Amino acid sequence: MRTTTLGGTGVRVTGPSFGAAGIGNLYRPIDDESAFAAVDAAWDAGIRTFDTAPHYGLGLSERRLGAALRDRPRDAYTLSTKVGRLLEPNPGGGRGDDLAHGFAVSDTRRRVWDFSADGVLRSLEVSLARLGVDRVDVALLHDPDDHADQALREAYPALERLRAEGGVGAVGLGMNQSALPARFLRETDVDVVLLAGRYTLLEQDGLAAGVLPEAAARGRSVVIGGVFNSGLLTGPKPGAMYDYAPVPEPVLDRALRLKAVAARHGVPLRSAALHFPYGHPAVASVLTGARTAEEVRDTVRLLRHPVPAAFWDELRIEGLLAPDTPVPDDGTAPLG
Repeated sequence: MRTTTLGGTGVRVTGPSFGAAGIGNLYRPIDDESAFAAVDAAWDAGIRTFDTAPHYGLGLSERRLGAALRDRPRDAYTLSTKVGRLLEPNPGGGRGDDLAHGFAVSDTRRRVWDFSADGVLRSLEVSLARLGVDRVDVALLHDPDDHADQALREAYPALERLRAEGGVGAVGLGMNQSALPARFLRETDVDVVLLAGRYTLLEQDGLAAGVLPEAAARGRSVVIGGVFNSGLLTGPKPGAMYDYAPVPEPVLDRALRLKAVAARHGVPLRSAALHFPYGHPAVASVLTGARTAEEVRDTVRLLRHPVPAAFWDELRIEGLLAPDTPVPDDGTAPLG
């Protein structure tokens, strides 16, 4: 399995990473056995990088991931979680669910935004308890879109101090927009940006907005999430979702054109979408979510499917990729 270090740190990540939102009952419930089997399948495939957050299932994802990894040697894997949302008891909760936030769990807790220095430390302390570990390797500011000033002024310095003291190995932020991550790369010493949905086969805003060029120029790393753009690239069709809303016609047309080119080269569109980000030198890992062992195995099969150079060439000819967009030069590079 290919591994890379994050920025100038010693934290190593595997080419594919396991995103644990799904085992936090994203959209629909699963049982513990299925969640543990998904993590086991990732481990068996050689994946050693796992990402979670308090937000995912109101702590359920962290608890399940920690339990699934408990018997694994702690130095054998890289663990990432996030800060910015504290979980507090929900007055009057327990009678409803959390599906308004995307998770099929009881609403016994509620999220409270907190990008203060104290909030960062409290969040990590509770995450460690849920995970059942004494440290995480990566700590990320989670979606500070509406809290940019406080995140820069208070939360990030707290993470920087924690990194200097050896409490975490790498720090950064995770977002589904490009402008603020680019600002963090310019103004701070973050090691990594987790960028969701903004550098994909369908759209390359992360390139145009400067996230990937800034990271490459400064020796930082980018982890790419959301490669299927809310599922659109798993099977583009009218009525599909894109960025949590019905797909606009021009975006659907572009996705259908991508699918047609992929078909001409005998490449599953999902495979092409998974391979694409690895072409950029700043990309250290591609994060994909899974809720079952079969979903993990399917992702690995797609990563093993070779993507020929002629496919990328035709995308450029068709105007579906800019001429200077970097693409993978090895059809099976993600798995080494």
